[in-house]
Amino acid sequence: MAMMQRRMMEKTNTSVPLLGLGCMRLPTDNEGNIDYAKGDEMVKYALDHGVNYFDTAYMYHGGKSETYLGHALPKYPRESYYLASKLPIWMCDTKADVERVFNDQLNKCKTEYFDFYLFHALDAEKFKKIQEFDAYSIMSRLKKEGKIKRLGFSFHDKPETIDHITDTYDFDFAQIQLNYLDWTQQDAEKTYEILTKKGIPIVVMEPVRGGFLHRLPNAMTQEFRKVNPEATNASWALRWVADHENVKVILSGMSNMEQLQDNIATLTDAAPLNATEKEAVETVTKMLKSQKTIPCTGCEYCMDCTNGVKIPGVFAIYNEYVQTLNAGGMLRKLEKDLTPDQQPQNCISCGVCLSKCPQQIKICDELHEIAALVEDLRNK
Repeated sequence: MAMMQRRMMEKTNTSVPLLGLGCMRLPTDNEGNIDYAKGDEMVKYALDHGVNYFDTAYMYHGGKSETYLGHALPKYPRESYYLASKLPIWMCDTKADVERVFNDQLNKCKTEYFDFYLFHALDAEKFKKIQEFDAYSIMSRLKKEGKIKRLGFSFHDKPETIDHITDTYDFDFAQIQLNYLDWTQQDAEKTYEILTKKGIPIVVMEPVRGGFLHRLPNAMTQEFRKVNPEATNASWALRWVADHENVKVILSGMSNMEQLQDNIATLTDAAPLNATEKEAVETVTKMLKSQKTIPCTGCEYCMDCTNGVKIPGVFAIYNEYVQTLNAGGMLRKLEKDLTPDQQPQNCISCGVCLSKCPQQIKICDELHEIAALVEDLRNK
């Protein structure tokens, strides 16, 4: 059986799988709860194929992702897998909360240590709170105690902020959003270069942008099909990310076995993109940039909306409309998928969601524009 290729994190002399299982989008049942049976099948399949890096966080799946992994992973030898989780500093009201949350995570995951532990979704404001609570010192102590093997952070901000963060503290790795669209659209290229120059290994999140780069409009899909009729859109996105040497782990939030199998097949024997393939990616990137889509990945960090708007759901329906210009389809989806309280016109511009969005989307402005568009389409 072919096994997942591995890369070396030279800074900590750690061999890691190129593909990691992101546990923010685990399979769910009809009620939205994690489907333990399907999840267990995916965990076993992943481990059997050399994918032994599992990435979770305190709030994933409404706080239940860590609990699920506490069920699934202890069935296997502890040294056979890597477990990563994250500290949500914005959920800590006092310095004492930092270690309280950490210990809660250990208990939920039923483990004595985390192989990789991160400060979650750092930006300039959250980093100030890290400093205010002296959280780095707390984590350094926990690392000396053996409860953390490698300390890092995930990041959502401008390149100059990551420069400041890595100048202030010494980290073993960093986790950033990287894909062929955000390489220039969110200046991921500069962030990648800063970390690479400093010798900090990179774990990548959102390589397929929450599925957005898989659900491409037909015209863009055809650009890829011209070159390789069999390859999925997701496989193009993963291979593009894998072409970057300092990328050590590519996290994919896989929701079913089909996605897991496709991603494993893609990265097990992934060859570098050739000139023709790179040109196809550049063509699709230009086509995407010409559309006014909203860069929402569906992470739901903005939720719950204080007035009930289902923000990611609205953006997903709008993005589909932009790609298809199917006005009737958009109106039907809004009525079918969202309750009246969840509709875009219910945004009151309170701004609570703005600081929570990793993509720095001007959420209120976008919702008002979509509401106006919907009203216009309904009156036609």
